[in-house]
Amino acid sequence: MIIDCCTREILGWRLSANGSKTAEAALEEALIYRLGALGRVQQPLALRSDNGLVFSSRHYNTGTVKAYGLTQEFTTPYTPEQNGLVERFFRSLKEECIWLHRFESLGQTRVVIDRWIRYYNEERPHQSLDYVAPRAHPALAA
Repeated sequence: MIIDCCTREILGWRLSANGSKTAEAALEEALIYRLGALGRVQQPLALRSDNGLVFSSRHYNTGTVKAYGLTQEFTTPYTPEQNGLVERFFRSLKEECIWLHRFESLGQTRVVIDRWIRYYNEERPHQSLDYVAPRAHPALAA
């Protein structure tokens, strides 16, 4: 899963049993979604991840991340709070989607998660992003 740290929008995701190819496909989906096409990024763009084998593999790190001109940041091991946005997303995904279904197949799982991610991106309120303009104090109202 690739998330925009500013908007919390899910830009790309994949579900599969094959880690490195899955991560690569999710990253490419995110680049196409954000930039319109695959290719080297023109402005600096950092990709943060944990230290999982997939993300630190030579194929993913050198072959994919560097090929698109991205820089890769790794969180400190055993500090999930450094990637709290992602951790919170997965908690919401589990509580609001995955744990509510009894999936019969990987295909069905993909369809249900895809539907929930569209809901997450387009309709679901994100509490910390909701901004309520402060009301003027009655004494200051004209």
